[in-house]
Amino acid sequence: MTTVEIRELPEFRVELREEDGKRTVTGYAVKWEQLSQKLGYWRRFQEKFVRGAFTKSLESFDQRALWSHDTNQVLGRTKNGTLRLTEDDIGLRFEIDLPNSPLGDNAFESIKRGDVDGVSFGFQQRIEEWDDTDPDNIVRTIKEADLYEISPTGFPAYPDTEVAVRSVEDPYKSFREDKLRRKRLALKTMC
Repeated sequence: MTTVEIRELPEFRVELREEDGKRTVTGYAVKWEQLSQKLGYWRRFQEKFVRGAFTKSLESFDQRALWSHDTNQVLGRTKNGTLRLTEDDIGLRFEIDLPNSPLGDNAFESIKRGDVDGVSFGFQQRIEEWDDTDPDNIVRTIKEADLYEISPTGFPAYPDTEVAVRSVEDPYKSFREDKLRRKRLALKTMC
């Protein structure tokens, strides 16, 4: 089963520019090597993304900027250049040229007023590493992931955290179950 995970970053500190009637929203959807707050069903692990985690995805997918994850409210997309995503030394930077429409007007005003101060992104991990040597400080490192969308959003899942999760499946639980299966298999093989 393929699971798309959602991460949300409140207070994404965007910049708004308006030049010649063109309104652009810029900021970072992800910052490299920054540990999240505790994630997962029991808040059991922290997560970070390494620099370049989205490189392959940016080269091969047509990502979208959605308004609060609503696929019917597209603010921009990479295919036509109204969404630009780049990886730099800090993280995954985005620029969205807002549409000249009621949706674009509402997004611009909501962000400008501070009503919407969160950003979220939907991804699927491809390569990850887990460090669970310290059960109180479990860290998931995403080394490669497919990025599907970024979304300015007014309702981050956990507004008191810098990064939070709203995924259906707990990735640490899956990792832990797989690790236990491998351990049991190894024990059976030795017997």
